[in-house]
Amino acid sequence: MVQKTISTKHKSSKLVQRNWHLVDLKDKILGRVSSQIAHLLQGKNKSDYSAFLDAGDYVVAINAKHIKITGNKAKEKEYLRYSGYPGGLKIRSFKEVMDQDLNFILKSAVSGMLPKNKLRKKRLLRLYIFPDAKHIYEDKFIIK
Repeated sequence: MVQKTISTKHKSSKLVQRNWHLVDLKDKILGRVSSQIAHLLQGKNKSDYSAFLDAGDYVVAINAKHIKITGNKAKEKEYLRYSGYPGGLKIRSFKEVMDQDLNFILKSAVSGMLPKNKLRKKRLLRLYIFPDAKHIYEDKFIIK
């Protein structure tokens, strides 16, 4: 008797069941929580994980303004953007970005932990970030 492992096919990706996860970022460390979020967005927590399929879950991150970073990163961490022209390098500190665009910090951290392929943009679209505990997806979560 031969036992076979049947993998999830690309055609059955319409049958992928996506769950909703609520992640509270209050007093959590940015790097550690972003790797957990990347894990959920890829679907690595599921038993039928396939690297080539986008079978990940939705993630709602709340209390983003209370996220922590370790060491001297609050003073030393910089976000670089280069336009391609001479003198076109824009440098923003962590504190500036935290005041202006809170979502950018978490999205860029999670994006850096996702595989660099065509599925990254689709996976990031399933990440919803809210600065406070209030969010609009409360009806999506199944309470057991």
